Amino acid sequence: MRLAYSVIYWIVYPFFNLVHPCRPVNRENVPEGAVILCPNHTRMSDPFFVVFALGRHIQPWVMAKAELMRVPVIGWLLKKAGVFAVDRGKSDVGAIKHAMKCLKNGEKLLMFPEGTRHQNGKMDDEGKTGAALLSVRTGVPLLPIYIPAKKKWFGRTPVVFGEPYYPKTESRRGSSEEYKAIAKDLMARIAALEEQAQ
Repeated sequence: MRLAYSVIYWIVYPFFNLVHPCRPVNRENVPEGAVILCPNHTRMSDPFFVVFALGRHIQPWVMAKAELMRVPVIGWLLKKAGVFAVDRGKSDVGAIKHAMKCLKNGEKLLMFPEGTRHQNGKMDDEGKTGAALLSVRTGVPLLPIYIPAKKKWFGRTPVVFGEPYYPKTESRRGSSEEYKAIAKDLMARIAALEEQAQ
């Protein structure tokens, strides 16, 4: 267990749970061991909704944009808590290797397949291929997660966990076209969870 993660969790949780409590839906779908947690992304608070919906006993590694990790003090704290940077728009080999290492060690990884926020709530139909690549290369399942764009102040916001699944490819390593197809299918699975958030 990462001490810094636990400390930050218990500092942030009481305040966050007061103003933005979450309601986990189908949390039993979260498997034991390694999995790639894939939520849609509309607000900067989304990682907190997922982490608190998972519960304190699960400590996922979190892939975040590099700009956030460069903020003094905050970046250092996040790094200690298990957040690591990825340079968006680039082939960040270091971030991919770190993510693969976490997954191969049986850890959970939280990453947003859209790659950026869509504040109007309209999801990217295509998605980025990073989660697909990591799933295929490590043999770890993808877990679609839906979070509504509109968060209720002092009311419970649902966080819907879909069913984990293993994407299929013709070859063991997969191709760029297969990754694109997997990413598109993943976004469709996330969108399909919206009806369970009512």
